[in-house]
Amino acid sequence: MVQLRLKNADARTLVDVGRALVAALPVPVIVNDRADVALACGAAGVHVGAQDVPIAALRHVLPPTFVIGASVRADAAGADYVGIGPIFMTASKANAPAAIGVDGFKALCGTTSAPAVAIGGVTAEHVAELRAAGAAGVAVIAAIFGTADPEASARRIREAWTR
Repeated sequence: MVQLRLKNADARTLVDVGRALVAALPVPVIVNDRADVALACGAAGVHVGAQDVPIAALRHVLPPTFVIGASVRADAAGADYVGIGPIFMTASKANAPAAIGVDGFKALCGTTSAPAVAIGGVTAEHVAELRAAGAAGVAVIAAIFGTADPEASARRIREAWTR
């Protein structure tokens, strides 16, 4: 899954980028915060936070197969998955809360029945430990895009997950 997250982009730009991603990628595309944009660009779903439209309201207007993810700090009832983090220090989100570590992740996993995705400062070296702690997946930015070879970095993360 790939999440489109461009916090400062206007709706038209988000739709254009979303359509390009949907057309180019063989995996589902999820749009951050904006269910309207996700629908308009043909994305597979949306990821919402505490300040976004509640999941229960989205379920009334979105197709039944539409994926809805939520940050664990939001009301995640009814979410198809929850994002939990930041696990480690991260520079990709301004004003990110303090890192919770693997133990914090494991504890929060126990509070939800939805699959949990570990996010924030995650690298290939952390994948096995997070999977053992209950992660259904990991979300990364710098571990791929902050490297000289993003494709090789993505492969390392995938290989670490499948070990």
